[in-house]
Amino acid sequence: MTSPARPRTGPPAGHPAGGAAVLAELLPYRRTLDTGHTGHGDFPDAFPAQLQQLAAPVAAGEPLVLTLPGFPCKSPNPAKVLGHLPDEGERLALRFLDALCARIEAVHPPGARVVICSDGHVFSDLIRVPDRDIDAYADALRAMIHDEGLTRLDVFDLREVYGRRLSHDAKRALVHAHHAPALEALRSLTRSDEPTRRLYQGITRFLFEDSASFTGTRSALQRDCRRRAYGVMQRSRAWGDLVGAHHPGAFRLSIHPQPRGSAKFGIRLLDAPDVWMTPWHSCVLEHRDGRRELLHRTDAERRGRLVRRQGRPSHFVTG
Repeated sequence: MTSPARPRTGPPAGHPAGGAAVLAELLPYRRTLDTGHTGHGDFPDAFPAQLQQLAAPVAAGEPLVLTLPGFPCKSPNPAKVLGHLPDEGERLALRFLDALCARIEAVHPPGARVVICSDGHVFSDLIRVPDRDIDAYADALRAMIHDEGLTRLDVFDLREVYGRRLSHDAKRALVHAHHAPALEALRSLTRSDEPTRRLYQGITRFLFEDSASFTGTRSALQRDCRRRAYGVMQRSRAWGDLVGAHHPGAFRLSIHPQPRGSAKFGIRLLDAPDVWMTPWHSCVLEHRDGRRELLHRTDAERRGRLVRRQGRPSHFVTG
């Protein structure tokens, strides 16, 4: 990963220096939709919600818990990804998160852990990925964390909430019934709130791109994706509430761009030309100078050759 320059920081008035120091480790990787903004020039005191989340555990000298909803499954669009299992994109992202915790430990000795809140089963009927593929992805993700020796990472999913006896449909119904916001309220917010509107548009675009097997007209697909996008947003908020209930007091990370003032902190896992791109919607292209970036498979394979790891497609390299 190509890391941006670190911002100049200092302890803001009214907050512990330790909280500001922890936040300074995160700011270079902030994911935002601000035009031309990559985290440069950010200062901890511009993020009071995040400083508030850090205040209690830092003051108590406790380990920090950072929750990150994401790592759901691979995109079903074969033009974007190399298959349905984690590959070099996930490997690099997991290494980055573990290393980030190590840097936090240097300024907050009790340390930090990232809980990856894998949400594939929450959305699988809406994104049209089989639950068996999501189980395989989550199991391979846990194996990758173990094999890489990434001791500062954990995985949390619906199996930790409801066990293995209920069907996936039953689990989704419980999440939605107990935690999802009303559809009309969400529609109203999408019309009135710019960040919510952008999120709706981003999710709609992903759903449209990933509907490779749709057999109807383009206009019918657009209508279907807009409908499903609201469902994804409802479930996303429901999952966030559920994660919060199981991890109270955690620092809330997000793989989506987040504006200043949000309770969640958007974080970039790897370099990508699109602020919305993630390892599960793309694959890795490694350049001759060692730089790595996320690209859709069709773009990466035009520029590089395929590398396999343990018999499976892993990433592309140039040269």
